[in-house]
Parts: sequence; structure tokens; C-alpha cells
Amino acid sequence: MASTLAATARNAAPANSRARVLLASLVGTTIEFYDFYVYATAAVLVFPHLFFPTGNDTTALLASFAVFGAAMVARPLGAIFFGHMGDKRGRKITLVGALLTMGIATFLIGVLPTYGTVGWLAPAMLVILRLAQGFALGGEWSGAALVATENAPPGKRAIFGTFPQLGAPLGFIIANGLFLIIAALLPSDDPSRPSTAFLEWGWRIPFLFSAVMVIVGLWVRLNLVESNAFEKTVETGKVQKVPLAAAFKLHWRELILGTFYMLATYVLFYLMTTFSLSYGRAGVNAPLPGLGFDYRTFVLMMIAGVVFFGIFTLASGPWADRWGRRKTLIWVTLGIILFGLLWVPILSLGTFGVMAWLILGFTLMGMTFGPMGALLPELFPANVRYTGSGISYNVSSILGAAVAPFIAVALWSYGAGSPFWVGVYLSAMGVLTLIALVLGKETKDVDINA
Repeated sequence: MASTLAATARNAAPANSRARVLLASLVGTTIEFYDFYVYATAAVLVFPHLFFPTGNDTTALLASFAVFGAAMVARPLGAIFFGHMGDKRGRKITLVGALLTMGIATFLIGVLPTYGTVGWLAPAMLVILRLAQGFALGGEWSGAALVATENAPPGKRAIFGTFPQLGAPLGFIIANGLFLIIAALLPSDDPSRPSTAFLEWGWRIPFLFSAVMVIVGLWVRLNLVESNAFEKTVETGKVQKVPLAAAFKLHWRELILGTFYMLATYVLFYLMTTFSLSYGRAGVNAPLPGLGFDYRTFVLMMIAGVVFFGIFTLASGPWADRWGRRKTLIWVTLGIILFGLLWVPILSLGTFGVMAWLILGFTLMGMTFGPMGALLPELFPANVRYTGSGISYNVSSILGAAVAPFIAVALWSYGAGSPFWVGVYLSAMGVLTLIALVLGKETKDVDINA
């Protein structure tokens, strides 16, 4: 009876149009990454001053980054929870829940009292809301990737899979662009510190603005219908009672490989977006010296680099569909390893070298991030796909993104201001990803409905 009802519903429901699929996968991840980047930017500019006033700039920055990394620990928990719901109840309702969780947490950060008002309760509440952000993002990405790939036409899954990935550069540009506008309207006389008005209320605007973006995202996602892959799973009675247990029992190898596929991507991602902002703004004569750019100049340079991130995210889709995900990523990972070893020579070329460093890093980021939207979902069958791809993606966030900014600051300090060891760290993570890719198999011809 249940299978008959599922079949009737599947046949009666209108198919998702290509435009609806692409917009739903793009809008949601753009909002989610916007929310994440808003925190990342505030972790550098605002939170060391307002939530972690230790009296030592480096210690305050490390404390802020530690809270930033705490969200990565919550992401696998979100992947398990939302993955369970997505594999049992459907992709649509699960994606709506993830988006609401992220939006509410981000909005509440925008109204938090600071350390100067409520003492230690301020960083405690910030940690809780940051964990909620990570929990939500743990369920967002895999759902958006599944919406794109499970609705893609034959031979174009990698192209469709790049659209949820495109949310990362778009979210970065919107978040940092808004911070840049606010900083310009509330200028500071001290290039190393935001203005008093910015610290008192200006920083809250990007967090509060997320409510508007969430409303738009909800409208788009509520108009989706379930994919044929999920409906077929329901119709054939293959829905797993506990998708997590099935994923670990039957697909443990894919979980491990998928986690290491993403490792170099995550490390590169957060070095280029979070560590680079600290390194770029640090004074050349500071206790921990950096590049000495003012905030406005360096963020504009980063945004220019992120444009290449977006371009090559989209470009990587056709390459991965033509040559295969594995072959494409092997070559890109070799490029990441080489890039990490060349940080000091590139950065020694002055402003031109810094701009080249940002463009190269973000170009490689797009080329490695784009194919993941298809590769990770293709590792798993439909009945555990939300759970399996989400766990791989988000466990990798602990191994890569959770510790990357913290390790980078420590290695930056160890190098007495030189980023040499930070680049070596990136190359080492690239080697681990390369090993996983060599051990893995090509997935571009798998049946996405199986």
C-alpha cells in the first residue's frame, strides 16, 4: 500500500525544472555560506575586541578562532541528524529545517550582549550559537548537493553539482562586501582596529540582514518537489531504519575516502578566506608580522580573488563530466601541493605577488571544490546518500577546517611572521588527499537512482 501511494505521488507530482533545481541548490548554500563568512569576518575584526578581551592580541585572536573551529565539531552531528531525516523523510523538509536553524542562530548572534555587558556569559552564548551554525551547515551542504545531482540530466551531474558549490564564493562576496560597506561608512582612524561605532553596533548589521536572505531561501525551497531517486527508494521499500548504521556497516570505505577527498579542499578553503585576512592585515612591524595592508584594500583584493573561485567552480563541472571526477581532482590536488610550497617565493614579489597568491589559491579552490558536489553523493546509494555524503563532508571539516586557522596562526608564529610553514601544512594535507584519490574509483557513470 505504501509503495502504491509513493508511486502515485511520484507520478502526480510535477518534476523540478532545471531552473528551480539550480536556484534552490544555489540560493540555500549562498545563504548558509554567507552566514558562515559573516562569523569568520567578525572573528577577525570584532570578536577578539568584544568577546575575548584578554589584553593580548594574539591570544584573543586564537580564542576567537577556537570558537570559529568549534562549529566544525558540530557539523558531523548536524550531518547525522539531518542526514537521518533526509534519508527517511525526504530532502525538501530537511533542507528547510537546516536553513531555518542557520538563519535563527545567525540573527541571534547579531543581538548578543558583549563581554563588557554580561561578562563570561557573552562568549558562552556565542559558542552555543556558533555550534548551532555548524549543526545547520552540517545538514545543508549534502541536501543541496543531492537536490542538484539527483535532478541532473544524464551526463551533466558534475555541472549541476557545481551550483551548490557556487554558494561559497557568492556568500563570501556578499558577506565581505557588506562588511566593507559598513566599515567605509563607519571609518576608523586606526587601520589595525575598527571604529568605535563599528564595534558598538555596525558589526551587527550583517548578522541581522541574514533574516531577509533566509526568507528568500525558504520561498525557493518550499516550491521544490522530491527527487525521483528518493521517491524510488520509498517506492521499493529500501528506506533504511537507521541510515547512519547502514552507512557505516556497508559503506565504511566510501566514508573514509570521501573524508580525505575533502581534506585539502577544506584546508585551502579556510587558509585563503580566514587566515589570509589576519595575515594580510597584520602590520609588517607587529609582534606577529604580516603583509601590512589596511582592511579595505585587502578585502577588495580577496574579493577579486574570490571571483576566480566562482569562475573556476563553474568551469570544473564540464571538466569533471568530460574527464571524470577522479582524474580532474588528482591534477588539481597536485597543483595545491605545489602551490603550498611556493607561498614564500610568490609573496616575496610585493603587491603583485600577494594578488597572484590570492588568485592562484582561489582558482585552485574553485577547481577542487566544484567536482565535490557530484563526487561525494555519487559514492553512496540513494537510501544512505544524504547521511553518507554529509558525514564525509563534515568529518573532513574537523580534520581540515576546524583546526586550519588555529594551526596556521601557530605556524605563522613559529615562522616568526613567515608563512612558509603554513604553506608546507597545506601541501602535507594535499598529499593525504592525493593518496585517497589514487586509492579511490571513478564515479561519473554510477546510477544516481540506485
